[in-house]
Amino acid sequence: MRFSKAFIPTQKHSSKDATLASHKLLLRGGFIASSASGLYSYMPLGLRVLKRVAAVINEQMSAIGAQEVDLSFVTPASLWQESGRIEKFGKELLRFTDRKGNPFVLGPTHEEMMVDLIRDRVTSYKQLPLHLYQIKTKFRDEVRPRFGLMRAREFVMKDGYSFHASVEDLDREFKSVEDTYRVILNRLGLDFRVVEADSGAIGGSGSKEFMVLADSGEDTLVVCNSCEYGANIEAASRAPIKTPPPVKAKLNKFQTRGVTGVDELATLFHVDSYYILKTVAKKAVYSDGEELVLFFLRGCDDLQEMKALNATGAIDLVDIGDDELKDMGLVPGFMGPPASLDLIQCHFDESLKRSTNMICGANELDYHFVGVDLAVLGPDASFIDLVEVKEGDKCSHCESGALLYKKGIEVAHIFKLGTTYSEPLKANFLDQNGSSKAFIMGTYGMGVSRLIAAIVEQSHDELGCIWSAETTPYKINILVSNIKNSAQLELGEQIYKQLNSANISVILDDRKERFGFKMRDAELIGFEFTLIIGKELESGFVELYRRCEQSKQKIKADEVLEHILELD
Repeated sequence: MRFSKAFIPTQKHSSKDATLASHKLLLRGGFIASSASGLYSYMPLGLRVLKRVAAVINEQMSAIGAQEVDLSFVTPASLWQESGRIEKFGKELLRFTDRKGNPFVLGPTHEEMMVDLIRDRVTSYKQLPLHLYQIKTKFRDEVRPRFGLMRAREFVMKDGYSFHASVEDLDREFKSVEDTYRVILNRLGLDFRVVEADSGAIGGSGSKEFMVLADSGEDTLVVCNSCEYGANIEAASRAPIKTPPPVKAKLNKFQTRGVTGVDELATLFHVDSYYILKTVAKKAVYSDGEELVLFFLRGCDDLQEMKALNATGAIDLVDIGDDELKDMGLVPGFMGPPASLDLIQCHFDESLKRSTNMICGANELDYHFVGVDLAVLGPDASFIDLVEVKEGDKCSHCESGALLYKKGIEVAHIFKLGTTYSEPLKANFLDQNGSSKAFIMGTYGMGVSRLIAAIVEQSHDELGCIWSAETTPYKINILVSNIKNSAQLELGEQIYKQLNSANISVILDDRKERFGFKMRDAELIGFEFTLIIGKELESGFVELYRRCEQSKQKIKADEVLEHILELD
């Protein structure tokens, strides 16, 4: 490609709406163009990078026997109704009807479509395992699209789905994909962590996220400073905390006029907040109504919202004001477990199981109970992990390391689905005994367009992008300093033809512009190498500029091809 003919509309200044480095630089470098809120067009440079990332993914997926398909972007809404997910996904699912009134959705993910593809076509255990994937445009109607490709409404995603006859075989494939994703991200030159995650709207029993470490990341990760443990804060766990000494007391009711806060109660009764039972009231929103839910945890802990949401199975959890609680007959500041757990949906943090010597609200204005034994709740009480892990907590895996917060960009997510989709969609096969069984499934997503943004977030400087060997739009940018100099232009043309013949991606900057202008473009775009043909040619040399190091190396003009062929 010749720069003089290329469509690379670089810009000197950043867009007012762009805040992240990746958003600014991809717009300025002529990689993408905004067409509407959360919608972007890929210009030639951006599409080259997108295809290079996709090529790495395709190569590695092929290596583990996955087969590429291409499913319809428009999905019949009936499939989402069959799976029971059409309401759970919420307003991010864009729905419409065709001219005949048939309902459809724009696929944000394709579990239902892939199950529909194989049901009635794969009928025997002899055809398993099967792993199909695609790299395709998706649409999610984000309420607040932002950060360019990081959180766009329309995006390119690699989504794969595997089908198995046994849980053991799913576990094998899940590990294989995890290892493959590690290889992909390493090839793309990314610093990342694999963390335990919440399954969210996808469902299933287990999942892992692949997080690119970056200060601009929206996700908070919890990592251990001693072992490889990592988890999204929504799924992070900790080792049991050291139990402070209790203050033993018989069950009794005390007047605590005006004392409602955890710290105030701990001071009043001379106990550690570990022994205060904190009550958090929320309103659970379901597709068919709303319900009050009470969450109970120790006074020294905070409620993790996603864990709480998962405990209820609701679409959303919203706060409840004191006036609304009073209208329900509750006493804000003095709430404790209800007399009967059948009256209100209640969930207790798992650390509270069999706890004694607790202090809690008496459900009466200005009164608390002391000496509470939670064993009286009985076997039907719901005990579940509800706590948000804090920095400094001990790691639940090695039990010696301290947990730290890191910021990360989620670029991939893999799930063990089990029969979450195959059962409602009635996708079955015949096992070795001739019995009909639902497919056991896994699903494996990777954000291809988001990877581009993540690469730039992790690899840029004040001058522009810094692409790696696997992602650079062109490996070599030949910059002719002065095209009016016949010797410079002739050598540039010669090397350009030689590199093309050697199948090395190359662009020739033959524009009638000043050297400084061309060099600023080269650094903004971030070509891996720029070959500068300038004044040094008078001495028989050219300069090779390596973008990642901002370093120049003199090379004999007649040895350029050999040198470039030997580059890493």
